[in-house]
Amino acid sequence: MSGENDLIKLYSGRILALAADIPHLGRLDAPDATVKKRSPLCGSTVTVDLKLENGRVAEFAQDVKACALGQASAAVVGEAVIGRTRAEIETARDELKAMLKSGGEAPSAPFDGLEVLMPAREYKNRHASILLALEATAEAMEQAEKAACA
Repeated sequence: MSGENDLIKLYSGRILALAADIPHLGRLDAPDATVKKRSPLCGSTVTVDLKLENGRVAEFAQDVKACALGQASAAVVGEAVIGRTRAEIETARDELKAMLKSGGEAPSAPFDGLEVLMPAREYKNRHASILLALEATAEAMEQAEKAACA
């Protein structure tokens, strides 16, 4: 029963509020890149469309079909992503992965809102869903940069 109580605590009011209000939901008409990522364990998916301008995210949209934890992560990413460089996105992704998997600190600003997901460290089966939004965004930025150079 305590495991069930811990899971209930994991889905805090803050996480549920984030999950209910995800910025930039939808799709872009003519993105520079689109990446869909899926968690094989739970089936959560996040599709990211973005446009770059001078190496920074100028426009961003995301289609999120994930658990509340994946949705909360996407909400924090959506709030912070406009104006960010690929290096900033990759740093946030790596910091989030370290926070979840190896006891690292919460990601630095502007992605520090991901700290709300720190209790999910104990739930390894949720990590992939939490990482989807940043992984898809980082890959989309890489694709958009390659396309711009081609």
